[in-house]
Amino acid sequence: MIWETLANIPLAQLMTFIAGGLVLNFAPGQDVFFASACGIQGGPKAGILAGLGVGLGVLMHLTMATVGLGAIVATHPGILTAIKYVGAAYLLWLAWKSWTAGPVDPSAKGSVRPWNIIRRGFLSNAMNPKPVLFLLAFLPQFTNPAWGPVWQQILGLGLIFIVTGTIVTMGYGIVGGLAGQVIGKRLGLVNRIAAFMYAGLALRLVAK
Repeated sequence: MIWETLANIPLAQLMTFIAGGLVLNFAPGQDVFFASACGIQGGPKAGILAGLGVGLGVLMHLTMATVGLGAIVATHPGILTAIKYVGAAYLLWLAWKSWTAGPVDPSAKGSVRPWNIIRRGFLSNAMNPKPVLFLLAFLPQFTNPAWGPVWQQILGLGLIFIVTGTIVTMGYGIVGGLAGQVIGKRLGLVNRIAAFMYAGLALRLVAK
């Protein structure tokens, strides 16, 4: 049903949407830095899992935007502010945990439970109110009632955006993981670097 609606969208319009989405995906932002930090701290696998968790967070925002909850949240600045500060506090907590974790033990990386990393990625994105506002502003630009139910177009386009974005974010996580392995062997500062990145994300979230 959704894919039938997407098939009604002109190919040129769809390709423009995908290209625009990829440009936005590759632009360094909170999700990219979070996955990179996880990769640096836990290796390429951790970076991949963090990217997956971030994608699940975007899926939550897409669901909100599709059913209209995003519009309700957007009209109540108090809700957005509360979510923003909770998200910043969570990132600062991750920064503290990384700072106090001590030197990286490469043999211990596999002991981290995959679900914990996915959960952290999900919470990092879910507690950022900006994605739902972005989806509400970005996706409708590529819809047209003549092509089918608008909510189906928003959902379908959003799913495409999530898939491409998750793959790109995972890629950044892999690169961060490979860099972390090199840094960990030479300097042993992996956790400290990750802590600075988490703290920087928290400040960035509050500042905007």
